[in-house]
Amino acid sequence: MTPDRLTRRRLLGTGAAALGAGVLGLGPRRLHAQSNVALQLSWLHSSQFAGSYIAMDRGWWSEAGLDVSLLPGGPNAPVEPPVVSGTALVGISAADYTAAAVEEGAPFKILGVAMQKNPFVVASLPDNPVNEPADLVGKRIGMALANTPVLQALCTLNDVDMNEIDIIPTQYSAQPLLAGEVDCLLCWETDLPVAMAIQGIDSVTMLMADHGYAVHSQTYIATNDSIANRRADLVALMSGEVRGWEAYRQDTDAAAELTIEMYPDAGLDLETQKLQAARQVPLMFSDLTESNGFGWWTDDTVAANIETLALLGRTVTPDLWDRSILEEVHGA
Repeated sequence: MTPDRLTRRRLLGTGAAALGAGVLGLGPRRLHAQSNVALQLSWLHSSQFAGSYIAMDRGWWSEAGLDVSLLPGGPNAPVEPPVVSGTALVGISAADYTAAAVEEGAPFKILGVAMQKNPFVVASLPDNPVNEPADLVGKRIGMALANTPVLQALCTLNDVDMNEIDIIPTQYSAQPLLAGEVDCLLCWETDLPVAMAIQGIDSVTMLMADHGYAVHSQTYIATNDSIANRRADLVALMSGEVRGWEAYRQDTDAAAELTIEMYPDAGLDLETQKLQAARQVPLMFSDLTESNGFGWWTDDTVAANIETLALLGRTVTPDLWDRSILEEVHGA
């Protein structure tokens, strides 16, 4: 999932050379696969999806009888259509995109939540920081106009008058902030702040999830038909995801190296991938996942999502989330 699939741009430098095999200690295992399935990613290949790469590299899916294809997303490759058509068994989306699709009649359920905290941040510079929503008053914020409902939701949740914020339409780049054209940027924690850090520039990030903006991100979606008729494949796929992401957080540098080894032509910079991988961990793992396992959610987190989604103009009910596959994966 991306903050704005039509405006987010790759901010990575030239790719590093492909690394040697066995980055994560175990090479791929060539076992007979009984089912061909596809996982539709929400964006282009990068360490954002490295848990999936680990599951593939270590042969965990093939052990479970799956031959998994990882389909890259991008600005011209939305997640939802391949899942509806059956081209992909599962897609990686976000609660707001899924809610919009369901309103149009798509038969989706959310099976798991990879990012426990939404990655949207307001990024600023240390000499003029935005530490809390109230600090936005009087500031010029650079953002895609398509994300105006996101800013409005944050303001509503924190009693901030959005009319007192100057919205400046910008491309998805740190340059307007660095040039002094804006005071802050609406972006993801794992991209523009990382791009600045790679350039040696410190930034301040205010994670919107810490101020009430609750929208599940990097979520796994499947159709009702798949849940009913391809349950074993869903359990096997999600089991591999759980194992992959647990391994990922044990060594994010190795996960970044594997990403570049598997996709040497993706134009990825190793140091950028390492930093992105590390910054993803606190978004994906929490006390909730420590207690219940990767991908978990509760009635309370769903209620918070429903509240925020309503501010984004999306009406959903708790049955959009189906935890039955995850419960089987974790042995609940």
